[in-house]
Amino acid sequence: MAMLPLQPRNTMAHDVSVPPQARILIVEDDGDIAGMLVDLVKAHSFQAVSVANGIEMDRILARHGFDLILLDGMLPGEDGFSICRRLRSSGKTPILMLTALREDIDRILGLELGADDYVTKPFNSRELMARIKNILRRVADHSEPEAGLEALRFSGWRIDPRSRQLFDADGAQVSMTTAEFDLLWAFCCHPNKVLTREQLLAMTHAGSAGPIERSIDAHISRVRQKIEPNLKDPTFIKTVRLGGYLFASKVERLP
Repeated sequence: MAMLPLQPRNTMAHDVSVPPQARILIVEDDGDIAGMLVDLVKAHSFQAVSVANGIEMDRILARHGFDLILLDGMLPGEDGFSICRRLRSSGKTPILMLTALREDIDRILGLELGADDYVTKPFNSRELMARIKNILRRVADHSEPEAGLEALRFSGWRIDPRSRQLFDADGAQVSMTTAEFDLLWAFCCHPNKVLTREQLLAMTHAGSAGPIERSIDAHISRVRQKIEPNLKDPTFIKTVRLGGYLFASKVERLP
């Protein structure tokens, strides 16, 4: 396990759009690639720790928190897709998957399991850093309560932009990733209106180097799993052929 000392967070931010000294955990079994990724991340003034498998990852996550996890899809023992599913079921730390699999079904699988984005190997270093910064920027943008925004209710569900939490009809909190919350919030702010994938990308990724359009489908699939009573016949998020998606529900503001 190649490890660099974790330094205290620097609270004197010179760029509020991206957390200074953001801590990134790299889960990569290829030593050369892991070393290159550590050097790349450090060159952009972030902290980096690399581990080679899921066991080492669990050990360090038990002791330290991270702002982003770079996760290789093909790992010895527990593979990256299984790790992604496990991480997402128990936490909200953003995940960017690195995969050598080029088929759309393989790449989209990671997003459906809860990854925030993915990059295929071999990757362009500038693109990878753009995606890393995009994820960190989105998380930083939502780290403070959004003053002036009211909670919304739809069909008994409640979504609160200030706490960035979703509650079902029984009042139980439903865990959501940053991307999933942003998508559902966008729908709730534009009920009964067809939104294209391009519009949804712009609303949830601020026009930066976000995931490809197909990733919207994967994230919507994740949101549907959490709010739809019947996945085979969605009642809230409806697909509009050749158009995009429509949120078919009355939405009301809460005091």
